[in-house]
Amino acid sequence: MANRDSLQVDLGSGKWGAGPSFVALRQTGPWTYGILANQIWSYAGQSDRDDVNSTFLQPLLSYTFPSATTLTLNTESTYNWDAGEWSVPINLIASQVLRLGGQTVSVQLGGRYWATTPDGGPEWGLRLNFTLLFPK
Repeated sequence: MANRDSLQVDLGSGKWGAGPSFVALRQTGPWTYGILANQIWSYAGQSDRDDVNSTFLQPLLSYTFPSATTLTLNTESTYNWDAGEWSVPINLIASQVLRLGGQTVSVQLGGRYWATTPDGGPEWGLRLNFTLLFPK
């Protein structure tokens, strides 16, 4: 019989964390650009898990066409201060707002290339999102 502990999967850091966040965003005509940034430090949690000390940076640039199609280029970069390692995925995303029946939705498809990743990290990725929208 398998030991229950051997079947455990650790998801997340196992730590509680907090820190400041900052966002700056500007829309000029069809263009949107800006940055989201935050810093997280762990303050509690499982003592056998590594502490968290990471910075997240997400600069973005997007263009929305009159057809409600948007092209976005961004990164979702993370720096682990304890390990001294960057993770830098570059995302190119296309999204479309449309109506299915009476429901407004956004469908998004994007590719991801990791410019920098810790050893053993991914090189390529794919993102598919489907979001229900409830405009006023």
